[in-house]
Amino acid sequence: MSHPSSKVVDLRSDTVTQPTDAMRAAMLAAPLGDDVFADDPSVNALQRQIAELLGFEAALFVPTGTQSNLCAILSHCQRGDEYIVGQQAHCYRWEGGGAAVFGSVQPQPLDNQPDGTLALDAIEAAIKPDDAHFARTRLLALENTLGGKLLPFAYVEQATQLAQGKGLARHLDGARLFNAATAQAAALGTAVRDEARRIAGCFDSVSVCFSKGLGAPVGSALCGSREFIARAHRIRKMAGGGMRQAGLLAAAASHALEHHVDRLADDHALAQRLAQGLQGIDGLQVELPQTNLLFVDLTGAARSRSGELLAHLKEHGVLATGLYRLRFATHLDVDAAGIDRAIGAIRSFFRA
Repeated sequence: MSHPSSKVVDLRSDTVTQPTDAMRAAMLAAPLGDDVFADDPSVNALQRQIAELLGFEAALFVPTGTQSNLCAILSHCQRGDEYIVGQQAHCYRWEGGGAAVFGSVQPQPLDNQPDGTLALDAIEAAIKPDDAHFARTRLLALENTLGGKLLPFAYVEQATQLAQGKGLARHLDGARLFNAATAQAAALGTAVRDEARRIAGCFDSVSVCFSKGLGAPVGSALCGSREFIARAHRIRKMAGGGMRQAGLLAAAASHALEHHVDRLADDHALAQRLAQGLQGIDGLQVELPQTNLLFVDLTGAARSRSGELLAHLKEHGVLATGLYRLRFATHLDVDAAGIDRAIGAIRSFFRA
């Protein structure tokens, strides 16, 4: 079982979760080896598990999603190459420019549309001619979900088919792939794991994070062909991602895949509950959530008071973030009582 705190309702991110008792037990019982020698049985089992689940030949367990994306880009691209990516994509905006810094791979960022997509004609126009004046366009990188939004599957098919037709590789930052699959499955009446596999099938490589909605303490996986994962393994070593008895962490990720995928729908429902509870507040504009991330904008006279609101929430035992907009993330350590407490704290701020 999870342990929602009676003292603090932490809505900053779905990365703040603590391992459940059952996950801790799985970690304690995990058989261990040395993953640098490729003989940690728990790591090897996790890599087979996630690769088979998403329909790939192989997978690589890495410490972070940032390293997973870095390994992917540097395995698809060489020095002097470029990748097409959204301005708001994590692997461009939020990962320290790693592909450019460590790999001399140039990003070609495009504006994201309001629904998170990249316009197909913009993707096509960004592909450089085969000419010595230009970086070589090698890769299209998409993210699903992006800012909590599900990329429409028809769009994913169109964008990846366009890239493939132009000779580009296709990478998915699927840090919250199972949140995307949960939303897609709910809309279609299908199974979450089937939708995760269907989304992943549009790409040559997929990165999946275990430490967000799935609730593991650490880790991501990069999936692809055996040849691609062999290249990524070398990059992981260069990036310092070779771990030893990593099966302790891999066991948590395996437990998350087995037990925490189906409960993601609960997080989505709690985000909806929070959004509904904030409706009608003067000075607050709520963007209805599609998954577990709720974004809120302060409007009118309240526009400059985000810092005050965050401080007020903290005083009332509710944590949130607000770099650009206020963001609230639901996860397995938040329950309905915590959401109602957050609603009450926000409403009290606007009544003051």
